[in-house]
Amino acid sequence: MLTLIKINNLALIEEVVWEMGSGLIGITGETGAGKSMVIGALKLIVGQRADTELIRTGEDTCTVEAVFDLKNCNEINSILEEAGLEPCSENQLVIRRVIDRNTANKQFVNCSPVTLNTLKTIGKLLVDLHGPHDHHSLFSADRQLSLLDAYAGLSEDTKEHSEAYKKLKAIENEYDNLINSERSNEQAIDLLKHQINEIDEADINPDEEEDLNNKYQVSRNSKNLLETSSKIISELQGEENSVIDQLMQLTRSFKELEKFDPSTTRYTEKFENALLEIQELQSQMDFYAASVEMDPSEIDSIEERVDLIETLKRKYGNNLNEVLSFREDAQEKLNKTENRHEELKRLEGEIDTARSAMLKISEKITKKRTLAAPKLGKLVTKELMELGFKKSKFEILLERKDQPTATGHESMEFLFAPNPGEPSKPLRSIASSGEMSRVMLALKGTLAREDSIPVLVFDEIDANVGGEIARTVGTKMCSLGDSHQVISISHLPQVASMAGSHFVVQKEFTKDGRTKSQIRSVKNKERVSELARMLGGEKGTAEEHAKNLMTVAA
Repeated sequence: MLTLIKINNLALIEEVVWEMGSGLIGITGETGAGKSMVIGALKLIVGQRADTELIRTGEDTCTVEAVFDLKNCNEINSILEEAGLEPCSENQLVIRRVIDRNTANKQFVNCSPVTLNTLKTIGKLLVDLHGPHDHHSLFSADRQLSLLDAYAGLSEDTKEHSEAYKKLKAIENEYDNLINSERSNEQAIDLLKHQINEIDEADINPDEEEDLNNKYQVSRNSKNLLETSSKIISELQGEENSVIDQLMQLTRSFKELEKFDPSTTRYTEKFENALLEIQELQSQMDFYAASVEMDPSEIDSIEERVDLIETLKRKYGNNLNEVLSFREDAQEKLNKTENRHEELKRLEGEIDTARSAMLKISEKITKKRTLAAPKLGKLVTKELMELGFKKSKFEILLERKDQPTATGHESMEFLFAPNPGEPSKPLRSIASSGEMSRVMLALKGTLAREDSIPVLVFDEIDANVGGEIARTVGTKMCSLGDSHQVISISHLPQVASMAGSHFVVQKEFTKDGRTKSQIRSVKNKERVSELARMLGGEKGTAEEHAKNLMTVAA
């Protein structure tokens, strides 16, 4: 349930901290006192879009915070987990909205920022708002069907059917696309064959690219490499006065030195080792020079190979692995295209299997709906009798559609005959605003156990009713309070007197000439005075009537 709302700078509300309990909560106040702002705050909490016009004059920001204590957080925790947020702690959920004139609006769940869509998804599981015009949702065939399914306990079945329907449609679309592609079939085959042949003829190896690039760099500079390496070889061992010849002469000098001083033997050895290294280097340079010496045809061959690979990469992938992967995909498409008849036959089989699976679920849903519809109709009729429609009839018409949809094989319509002797007609064509309010309340009362949303808000849903009917409306709301937290904004004392807790919205005038609205709890004498104000008439008589209403409600 909703245990706390904090409101700052929302329209006429400067600051309000509103603590709530369970059961039926009544909210009253004179016209223009600011009761609509309470609804506005609740709408912000459940994710409805905000307007900076809501911010109190002279202020830059407006904040609304709500605390919920929930019996079960599993579904909400799943949404939070999907959004990458921490789950609820001790089944408590905190929502905060910040509306700012100068920056983007913000929303938080358990102190973590969330998107507005995530908040809306969570809000739908927390609060069900009903205002004077919200009963128009009952005109929607989808809304009517969802109410019947809730009563019939079809939540899992309809979810399973929707998934089966989507699967069937996906296969049917694939089949249709294959049929419609017949005209371009030959062109597609030619293109795929060309692409496959182009890659196959190249005979590429994913490991060849690095080695080929090295050869390409060498081939581009082969002339310079050959000239430079040949010069090095000539300097090392040419015909006259080469480096190695000079070093050989030095070897004799070291030997001569060794004769006079045997201790220099170690120098001789070091020099001879260095000479061997240089001689080995000269041999390696001979081999290198031979390797970089290329004839023009070899250079052309390397360049052509590089150009071919670059062309393939430009067409089919960033590297040779991707080019080969493209070839595999193209071969698969070619096989499917060439074996089109086999593919169509396969899809036809999948369509039959998917349709059978969907129809199996659909028939199961149909049976449950067929059994549930008259039962729900009788229960709502009973509720409506208690709400003043003594001889009315509420029926649910189920009709089988030619083709199933995501919701099943049926279309449905709520039928209502408010007066005896009249035929039942679609709800949208006959019900007045007052009648619709009572139909909505009757449905809510009937489906209370199946309704998992913890907080129900009725904003003047009792409009256009009065007298004994108003008292019955209050009684029904009070009964709903046994399974839900019910917040009722009402102008009817008969309804307000039924509330377990009663709050009044009042205007106050500050010393600086500003107007602000406050929400405060009223009990005992204050509550009698508020009910008397709502009743009107002579003060003493109204107060006695108010006391009587409270006595009857107790």
